[in-house]
Amino acid sequence: MGRIIIKLGDITDEDVEVVVNAANVGLRGGGGVDGAIHRAGGVSIMEECGQIGGCKTGEAVITNAGRLKAKKVIHTPGPVWKGGGKGEAEFLRSCYRNSFRLAKENALRTIAFPAISAGVYGYPIFEAAKIALEEGIRCKGDFDEVRFVCFSEEGYRVYLGVYERMTNDKAQMTRE
Repeated sequence: MGRIIIKLGDITDEDVEVVVNAANVGLRGGGGVDGAIHRAGGVSIMEECGQIGGCKTGEAVITNAGRLKAKKVIHTPGPVWKGGGKGEAEFLRSCYRNSFRLAKENALRTIAFPAISAGVYGYPIFEAAKIALEEGIRCKGDFDEVRFVCFSEEGYRVYLGVYERMTNDKAQMTRE
């Protein structure tokens, strides 16, 4: 059975088989996690994304990882928060499920996620963490390691608190 790690850090530095990118639907790079992954990984990721053309909210596609330590990048466009009544939770849950599915189909055993949609897309961090961790706990048996990499101290504390409430356990915690 795999383990869940919650850490404070930069997802572009993760030494895992696959990192997940909180992409936009055009797969064009951008700000936040998406821009950071494209900058750190280099042009080969952008070229492959250009060949794919796009990806719908909640779906996922896989590309090379360019100069990242990871072997692959899974790109998944999360929902923009519009108050919670526009299917945002279902779309966000689909982001995680489709990312886990693609990783499993490609025999990738270690995976790192950012807080999808919880940055510029405005998804409330507590609700985003709850969905992410529910899906991580559900799928961890298919992986050696599932990491949730939080860029901010606030996100890190929220993820830890949500995980502890859900499991009555402390996640392996790493600060970088």
